[in-house]
This record gives sequence, structure tokens and C-alpha cells, in this order.
Amino acid sequence: MVIEQIKMPQLGESVTEGTISKWLVSVGDKVNKYDPLAEVMTDKVNAEVPSSFTGVVKELIAEEGETLAVGEMICTIELEGGTPQETAAAETSDTSSQSVAVNAEPEDQGNKARYSPAVLKISQEHGIDLTKVSGTGAGGRITRKDLLKLIESGNIPVAEQNDETIKGPAVVEAPTQAAAQSVSTSTASAQAVNIPVAVGDIEIPVTGIRKAIAANMLRSKHEAPHAWTMIEVDATNLVEYRNSLKDEFKKKEGFNLTFFAFFVKAVAQALKEFPQINSMWAGDKIIQKKDINISIAVATDDALYVPVIKQADEKTVKGIAREISELAVKVRTGKLRSEDMQGGTFTVNNTGSFGSVQSMGIINYPQAAILQVESIVKRPVVMNNGMIAVRDMVNLCMSLDHRVLDGLVCGRFLQRVKEILENTSKSTTSIY
Repeated sequence: MVIEQIKMPQLGESVTEGTISKWLVSVGDKVNKYDPLAEVMTDKVNAEVPSSFTGVVKELIAEEGETLAVGEMICTIELEGGTPQETAAAETSDTSSQSVAVNAEPEDQGNKARYSPAVLKISQEHGIDLTKVSGTGAGGRITRKDLLKLIESGNIPVAEQNDETIKGPAVVEAPTQAAAQSVSTSTASAQAVNIPVAVGDIEIPVTGIRKAIAANMLRSKHEAPHAWTMIEVDATNLVEYRNSLKDEFKKKEGFNLTFFAFFVKAVAQALKEFPQINSMWAGDKIIQKKDINISIAVATDDALYVPVIKQADEKTVKGIAREISELAVKVRTGKLRSEDMQGGTFTVNNTGSFGSVQSMGIINYPQAAILQVESIVKRPVVMNNGMIAVRDMVNLCMSLDHRVLDGLVCGRFLQRVKEILENTSKSTTSIY
């Protein structure tokens, strides 16, 4: 018989790990090729991992709630109809194959003796002797969570050093003070905070998607030095133009012509004129992206998703409005795919939809900036002729990564967005 490995897939651009949120199968279950095996959550998307083979689930390597790097094994499947001849063929196949023969494994190799790359990495960083750790995983397997709990407690088992070669995978040097203080974002987020609970308080477990949002936001704030700027826009002409079209448009097209579509179109046009804004920090270089792919934030009651409008600069207002509507429906019906969230280069957030008039967004890592479109409100404004008039005003609030962008280019970019919006009217702007 032949055992095949199912590994953690890469479920999005720049995604390096995923968390098993729920197993959909158990050991002994028969599965067909493409049947879903588990629900996996990343900082970008929730998705199901399908089986690549037809057979019987042999072992679930990862536990629910466990985070594994892309490429790590999550379970094994015994192929249907496997024979000794097939096993021998699998043993002699090239190293790129995922097949492993059961009889090729040492008989005394248990779950406890197999360490995932994540476990090995943490043990090496903190000098943990894995032979002295009791695992809570299946069959006594040591999990990432086991090591994080040890690090939190400070009771780290360290191997004794002698003149002989040290056995086992752990690095034997005691961790330095700097290493002990160097806690990863995921470790920090896993630490419990001791908050007194009084009668009547409600404890709400943190969901996997909420943990992913927290980790991604924390990473952005830690790595990107945020700066903020805001500009005020007179949207009176835009409001009049859109309101004159919305009813007929909805009747004709079947979806809403929102103000947000006009803002996204204006941003896409300005990004084409100021390509520096459409960039990302890459350590020793800055990557200026050719495609203008606008990420838009879509919220549900307990989560936030950021689907992408691809090549937004090439789309009409109508085309953008259609995509906004379709992506929002996908999010709220749970049909958003991983590819719907890939490739974003700049984010526009419609904070005005719930009445906000000023906010400071956290940059959608690894992008260099995010624009908050606030609520359009009527306010008295002093006009150029000195008269006071009631106008429809909106604030555009921009957060920027100061490693990549400076205030000058961002100010000019916002001025251009302002100019486009204030000159939007029936005589200057077509929605088709």
C-alpha cells in the first residue's frame, strides 16, 4: 500500500502559513479525489483543502487550531488499490513525488519523534530540548502550541552540554537574553491576558478569522512606520450627478450605483498618475507595481475581508460598481475565493458607510498606503466669492508607510483625487 501526504497549500499571494480551523474528515474515512478534507484559515481567506487522491484517511498530522507553514504535511491518505509493486515503484520515483511507502518508515518511529518545521524552528530559536517535551498532539506529537506554552511559562528544558556530539534536533545553547525577549507576533497573540471576570461579564472565544486579522494588523503596525494625512473634498457636484442617475441605473443594470464606485475610480486614475503610491516595501528595495489592483474592505458582523478589483484603472464607473456589488455578495454569502483576495496594490476603505467622518486606517500589509473614504455630510462652507453655502463635504484620510512614501508625493496624490472628484459631473464624467 502507498501512503500519500497532503500538505498545507499556499492559499494566497504572500501567504506563508495556514491554520487548521476544522477537520471535515476523521481517520478511517474514505475520501474521493477533490473531496474537502479540512477548513483552513489564513490572514487573507478561509478555504477548504481538497484531497489530491482517492483513498482512506490514514492519519491527521495537524490538530484543529494548529498553524503550519505552507508545504508542511497536514494528513496522510492510504491510496485505494495500492499494491506492493506500486509501493516499490513509489520508493524509486524521483524526489519531487509526495509518495512514501509505509514499510520504508522505521517501525519505532512514533508521532512524538516526528517534528514539524515550525516546531524545529521554535526549538532552535529558544534552545529547547525536544526529547524532554511532552506533546499534547495525536500520539504524543509535539505541537507548536506546546512550545509556545513552555516559552510563556519560562520553564524551557535545555539539553546538557558535554564534549560528545549532542543528539536530537534542539540547539543546546541556552537562549540569550535577546532571544528570550524576541517573541514572534503569533506567540505574543497567543498569550493570555489575566483580566478579572465579574458576575455578568461575557467571555467570547476568539475565532480563527479574528486571530488572523489581529496578527496581520499587528504585523503591519510593528513593521510599517505609519504616517497620516487628510484632505477635504467638496463632493456637491458628484452627489448631484450620482443622485440623478441612481434610480434609472438600478432599474437598467440590476445593482446599485454607489458613491464608493466613483471614489475607487478617482483613486485608480490618480494612482496611474502617481505610480509611487502603488508600491511595496521589500527590504532592500521598493517594488513599484505595474497593475493597479484596488483592495476594498468588506465587513461582516465578526470579520473583515479585503477582496480585490483587478486593473481598476481600466474599468468604467459602472464596471467598478458591478465588481463592488459582486464581491460584497460573495463575502456575505461565504463564497469568496482565495483568488478574489490576491494581488491588491492599494486599499480603499469605505468607512463613511457607517457614519465615520475621520479615521486612521492600518495599512493592508505589504501595501504602502490605505485611503479611508469618510461619510459625505452637508456643511456650511465659505465660497470663493465670500458667500456661505451648504455643500456636500467628505474627508479622505490616508495612512502611509513612511519607509516607502513621503508627505509630498502623498499630498500631491490626494490633491489629484480631490480634483477628479470635485470635477465629476454630467458634462465631464461618463459612467460607461
